[in-house]
Amino acid sequence: MAGDALRFSRIPGEFAVCRLPSDAPIPAWALDEPVFSITRTAEELSILCPAASVPREVKSECGWTCLKLEGPFPFTLTGVLASFLSPLATARISIIAISTFDTDYVLVKEEALGTALRALQNAGHHLA
Repeated sequence: MAGDALRFSRIPGEFAVCRLPSDAPIPAWALDEPVFSITRTAEELSILCPAASVPREVKSECGWTCLKLEGPFPFTLTGVLASFLSPLATARISIIAISTFDTDYVLVKEEALGTALRALQNAGHHLA
């Protein structure tokens, strides 16, 4: 996979990553969106969702934009996410990555989007 061009698209809107206590119930506001991700660990309940959904009192960091790799990718295919993240790392762009059954999503801060898009396109990846 390494070196192969990937197609990706941008999901409209601003996203936020939120942190709640590990034993917190999953809030309804996180579930009423077309794109969201919820991860519970022993340390936290982490929610990624559109920023407009997040109540003010919730610990969160807003300003993320979401890039979707155009899958699906079989589980036997290696290096998909690495080939997408490597140009971003070289450009010193912080990311949040989320994997699903079919594909991967990479979030970058809105202010770094222009630099991220240039780095990805210079690496041969194609914005759909």
